[in-house]
Amino acid sequence: MNEIKEYTEKVFEDIKHIDEFGNEYWLARELYKILGYSQWRSINELIERAKISCKKSKYNVDDHFALYRKMVGIASKTQRKVIDYKLFRYACYLIVMNGNLKEGIIALGQTYFAIQTRRQELSEKEYNELTEDEKRLYRRNQARKGNYNLNQTAIKSGVKDLARFHNAEYKGLYNGKTADDIFKRKKLRYREDILDNMGSEELVDNIFRITPTDSKLKRNNVDNEYTANSVHYEVGREVRNSVKRLGGTMPEDLSTPDKSLKELEKETKIIK
Repeated sequence: MNEIKEYTEKVFEDIKHIDEFGNEYWLARELYKILGYSQWRSINELIERAKISCKKSKYNVDDHFALYRKMVGIASKTQRKVIDYKLFRYACYLIVMNGNLKEGIIALGQTYFAIQTRRQELSEKEYNELTEDEKRLYRRNQARKGNYNLNQTAIKSGVKDLARFHNAEYKGLYNGKTADDIFKRKKLRYREDILDNMGSEELVDNIFRITPTDSKLKRNNVDNEYTANSVHYEVGREVRNSVKRLGGTMPEDLSTPDKSLKELEKETKIIK
């Protein structure tokens, strides 16, 4: 086992995936290595115990533990089928709760999956009760995590210039305006983050393009930068058209908040 001093919560963030519906999940065959287990059998035993806990809590096991089989290479030109699980957040929480607390990484996992569930999965009622600044912080966190996964997919799809890749989305969503145009319109200072200076409605517009772009890059097996940038532009444009059809305000016409999220985070400890 590895010592906890080598770890932060980032180890769980680094292996997190997001499906086409925006749901976060972890793969069991990646998680068990992070938890320090050397054999698949060990995590499989934890999963079975976690399933029992899930059932006792009156939850549908299949909604949290998605079994699937995949082919993996074992030798030159040789593959075999192995079992894996897509584990959603509650499943991961139950797994680490059934782990050996003598291992520090298990304790860290318990804290991570318990606290992050509350921070990231608000009900509609809870969200509506937030102030505008709280909504901004909540949405910015979603955008940050979504962009992280999208960036990984983009790099695998051949993207070398991530700034240009995201600029393509801005041009689609903002009717041809570049990131630099938006930066100037918002009158931002040098190196300020554009997303940190958006209201909750504008952040939602930007969030809506993340998962469809990620999914399309994977589904179409995009393998070059030009096509990846085109996909991001097209998705941004489609989000813009949807806003227009619904009678919403175009993103470039939405007002810029008086304070950036960096300023707010310094002043208060509301939802991050």
